[in-house]
Amino acid sequence: MNPDPGASAERTRLAWRRTGLSATAVALLAARPAFVPGAGVWTFLVAAGAMAGWAALIGLAYRRARGLNAWPPRPGQRTITAYAALTVGFTILGTVLVTL
Repeated sequence: MNPDPGASAERTRLAWRRTGLSATAVALLAARPAFVPGAGVWTFLVAAGAMAGWAALIGLAYRRARGLNAWPPRPGQRTITAYAALTVGFTILGTVLVTL
């Protein structure tokens, strides 16, 4: 029985979609303190950084999904590395947000 190489690409594409959805939730939670009355300038800057990071994460996920549509699927080492770096950036933003 030969495995279907398209099935693994489909599972990976769905995993990228789930990751994008979780990044959306994180970005919305990071931006939430900016809507509190009396929020400072730094809170707005952190929220803007979270939204910019979210846009970059969604763009990378879309790019990776398009790479998986090709036959054979293109490797995504640079995309995955950039995604990991942005995730670390979200961690730093979250830490700054908690300490404000």
